[in-house]
Amino acid sequence: TELQKDADRIYDFLAKETLSIMQSLYETHKLLTYPRTDSRYLTADIVPTIKERLSGCSDGSFADIAGSLMRKPIKASKLFVDDSKVTDHHAIIPTEEILRVNELSSREYKIYDLVVRRFFSVLSPPHEYEEITLSAEAGGETFKSRGKRIVNQGWKAVSPFHDDQESSEDYSSQKLPNLKKGDVLPIDRWVKTEGKTSPPARFTEGTLLAAMENPSKYVSGGNKDLAKVLVDTGGIGTVATRADIIEKLQKSFLVEKRGKNLIITSKGLQLLNLVPDDLKTPELTAKWEKKLDSIAKGNLDKKAFVGDMKRYTDKIVKDIKSSDAVFKHDNVTHEKCPECGKNLLQVKGKRGTMLVCPDRECGYRKGLSIVTNARCPVCHKKLKLVGEGEGKTFVCTCGHREKMSSFNKRKEGEKGKASYKDVQAYMNKKKKEEAKVDDSPFAALAKLKFDK
Repeated sequence: TELQKDADRIYDFLAKETLSIMQSLYETHKLLTYPRTDSRYLTADIVPTIKERLSGCSDGSFADIAGSLMRKPIKASKLFVDDSKVTDHHAIIPTEEILRVNELSSREYKIYDLVVRRFFSVLSPPHEYEEITLSAEAGGETFKSRGKRIVNQGWKAVSPFHDDQESSEDYSSQKLPNLKKGDVLPIDRWVKTEGKTSPPARFTEGTLLAAMENPSKYVSGGNKDLAKVLVDTGGIGTVATRADIIEKLQKSFLVEKRGKNLIITSKGLQLLNLVPDDLKTPELTAKWEKKLDSIAKGNLDKKAFVGDMKRYTDKIVKDIKSSDAVFKHDNVTHEKCPECGKNLLQVKGKRGTMLVCPDRECGYRKGLSIVTNARCPVCHKKLKLVGEGEGKTFVCTCGHREKMSSFNKRKEGEKGKASYKDVQAYMNKKKKEEAKVDDSPFAALAKLKFDK
C-alpha cells in the first residue's frame, strides 16, 4: 500500500497498475521480492544477504549509492529488522538478481527505482538538522518564527521523492537572523493577515489507500475499541484487494477520476442515500473482524456467526426493496442503444468518456473519447482521442487539435530519432565501459609479453 501511494503521488500510477507492475518485476524479471505484502520489516535471516542485493542493483544511476553502502558494515537496526513484526512475507526489497536496465519498460523502471531508493534509505544514516525557534513579544502578544538548518542530509540524499510529513507550519526552511536572548528589535511594520479554514482535501487513489489501510479516524463516536480492531486487522481490504475495490468503484461509475482526485458521481451519491447507514461506516467491518477473532480464539461458534450474517443480509435486502426511495439517472442521452433500444447513459470511465446501456444484461458500450498515452507536441500532456473512422482527432486541453492521419504522418517522420530511453541506455553503457577501465600504473604491464 505504501508503494502504491508513492506511485500515485509521484507518477500518477493507478493502484491496480502499480500492483501489476510489481507482480511483473517479481515473476518475470525476478528483481523484487513478493509484492502482495504491507509489511515494513525484514527478518533477521535476510540481513546476511543485503550486500548481495546491493550488488544486484548496483547498475546505472544506483552504482554510486550501492557501492558506498557496500563498503560499510550493515547494521541490523530494530527500525527495519524485527521477526516479531513479520507474518507471512517481509517488506518488498530488491533480490540478488542483477539489474539489466534495458530489459525494463519505463514504468517498470520507475517502480523498481522507488523500491530500491527506499531500500537504500533504511540502510543510510539518519537525516540530521538543527531547529531554531524565535519568540518575541510586542504589544502584549507573543510572535513565533521557526527555521531549520540541515546538518546531514543522511537518508534523504538517496530518496529525493520522499514525501516530508512535516508541515510548513511546523518547520520552515527560512533563515533566521543571529540573535541572542533579551535582544530588543525595532518594529518595521505591522501586517494584518486574513484567512479561511479549508475543507478536507478530496481523496486521491493514494490517500484513499491510506484511509482504507487505517480507517480508525473515520469511526464515529470515538469508539476506541472498534478503532483499535481496525488498526490491528489492517483496515478495509488487504494489500492485494484494495486496488481492485477502487477500480470496481470506477468501473461501476460510482466515482470518477478528475486529474488526481477521485470525485463521487451522482450515481454514487444516490447509492449512499439508498443503502442502510450500517453499510457506510467502517464500524461494521470492525464488528465482524472482532467476531472472527472470537471464533479463532474459540469464544464464538462459527455457525452462530454465519446465521447472524444471513439474518442481517435478509433484513437489509427487505428494507431496501420496501423503501420508497427511487434511483434516477441524470446522465440519460437521446441516443438509443442499438441492441435493446433503451436510452444510453453518458459516463466518464478511467480512460475517457463513453455511452453505456443502463441494462446490465445488454452490456452495450461505445467510446466517445479516450485518454491516450500519446503526448501533445505543444504542452506534452496526454492527448484525448475523439470521433470515429476518418474523423478521429487528437485533442488537448491546451487547444491543440490534430487529425489521426496527420498524427501518424508526424510520427513516421520522427522514426529513427533517439528517444529518452535510448539515451539513458547509451549513457549507462558508457558508464559501465568507463568503470571497467584500469588506469593504474600496472595496467600497461599486464599487456606486455616477455620472452621465456
